[in-house]
Amino acid sequence: MKTITWKIHLNSDSNTVFHLLTSAEGRSKFWAEKATEKGSIIHFSFPNGLTYDSRILKTVPSEAFHLDYFDSLVKFQLEPTENGGTDLTLINENVNENDFPEVNAGWVSVLMNLKGVADFQCDLRNHNSKKTWDQGYVNN
Repeated sequence: MKTITWKIHLNSDSNTVFHLLTSAEGRSKFWAEKATEKGSIIHFSFPNGLTYDSRILKTVPSEAFHLDYFDSLVKFQLEPTENGGTDLTLINENVNENDFPEVNAGWVSVLMNLKGVADFQCDLRNHNSKKTWDQGYVNN
């Protein structure tokens, strides 16, 4: 099992970033087509038809959001910066070694789209079920 760690600087404040991560509306703007929440379970639906029920493990307002995600542990850590922005660190633990290259690249796609939405109100995804990650499109 391997661990992925990525950092990204966002110009948006940590409250805005936290809301995008922790609300169904926010997640559907940058991550999944739908990410509805019932209790402590997020039902993710992706353009290629893939779904996953993700258990929320930890929520600390504007600081941390942890969840079970495709049988791995994902941690989003948010740190306010002196310019009013946010440094976000994503840690994905227990990634299957065979899946590592795809998952590692996938998080770059998700985080860059988060930046597009948070800082520029621009969703970079194509929302086309025939042009997904499975067909080699990074903007699925």
